Amino acid sequence: MNSALAALLGLAVAIVLIIRKVSPVYGLMLGALIGGIAAGYPLLKTVDLMISGIEEIIPAVIRILSAGVLSGVLIRTGGAASISRTIVRRLGNRHVYLALALATMFLTGTGVFIDVAVITVAPVAIMLGRQLGISKFRLLLTMVAGGKCGNIVSPNPNTIIAAENFDAPLSSVMLVNLIPAIVGLLLTVYVLLPLAPARGELPEATPEEGPQADLPSFWASMAGPLTAILLLVLRPLAGVTVDPFIALPAGGLVGIVATRRWQELLPSLNFGLEKMAPVAVLLIGTGTIAGIIKASSIKDAVLAHWNIGETAVAPLSGALMSAATASTTAGATIASASFADIILAAGVSAVWGAAMVNAGATVLDHLPHGSFFHATGGSVEMKMNERLRMIPYETAVGLTLTLSSVACYLLMA
Repeated sequence: MNSALAALLGLAVAIVLIIRKVSPVYGLMLGALIGGIAAGYPLLKTVDLMISGIEEIIPAVIRILSAGVLSGVLIRTGGAASISRTIVRRLGNRHVYLALALATMFLTGTGVFIDVAVITVAPVAIMLGRQLGISKFRLLLTMVAGGKCGNIVSPNPNTIIAAENFDAPLSSVMLVNLIPAIVGLLLTVYVLLPLAPARGELPEATPEEGPQADLPSFWASMAGPLTAILLLVLRPLAGVTVDPFIALPAGGLVGIVATRRWQELLPSLNFGLEKMAPVAVLLIGTGTIAGIIKASSIKDAVLAHWNIGETAVAPLSGALMSAATASTTAGATIASASFADIILAAGVSAVWGAAMVNAGATVLDHLPHGSFFHATGGSVEMKMNERLRMIPYETAVGLTLTLSSVACYLLMA
């Protein structure tokens, strides 16, 4: 069998297994094995290609695990809740959609997982929804959209892995997508949300939704993420390179000191590792199939049979792989590992190649065979049929981010 078709067969097998509730890691590994054998590779050669795919993402895995320090500190110290509540309080009820979207965007943009960011902001959103008569559909769409906007400018796993595979500075990949993120935020709040249906009763109030007097101050909460971001941007601003492996944990430690939550240090480390470990394991699975895809002729087939320019390969590959895996991280991993060489050979810079792949990975990462779909729906107790109706709106947000990223590249290249 042609190696390109064999790689697609392996990917299709992985998708079917994931949809059938098989562990994504095992589904991707089995798909990679089938794809390699179908391509005519000997069993040992197939395994070698799978392992080579894993080896290429190990540096990113290490950086992702280190990012858990900052994420864990923000959640366990109450810093994330403090930041989100402050943003919502300052903007007020008049700008409630902007406030909720901005709060979720900021949390995700500073390194909190997008589903965790939505879950963190959800109690405030539900409280405001009851006061102002806002439906859960619009509340969840607001938070998801804000999270997607933050995800393309964040030191989160998807950005780290895309930057790593393109050998681009993480800070630069984050910065060039800032304008697309802002465009996506404004279009969501002022164009998309008014078109969204106002349906869905909010869940009953729970005791933890009330004011939390023991939260750290806003500026103490901000100390950690600001430190991490400052260290990361030293490279483009001053030519001083601080690796994310150092910058992100340093931000977490500063956050502990600033909030004076010394007792939360070990729980924060454990929490961060608990959240990052499944992603690291998922990346092993994506690495195996990325190794098979990279060794196949699928890249040549894409350009030979699809009437698209080389520039479009970056966002399109991110979108297709995010649909296949229902994961921003897995989508960005497979797309960047498989197509980085051809994107770079076409003259696209490493920074913009990584940025457009990363933006493309937000287009269809919310499909039902992924955990994000269920975790975010559960944050507002949304039923399955209503959560399914939100998919077109989420896709519109991802498309806005992707098209904005491509437009910025074309204007600035």
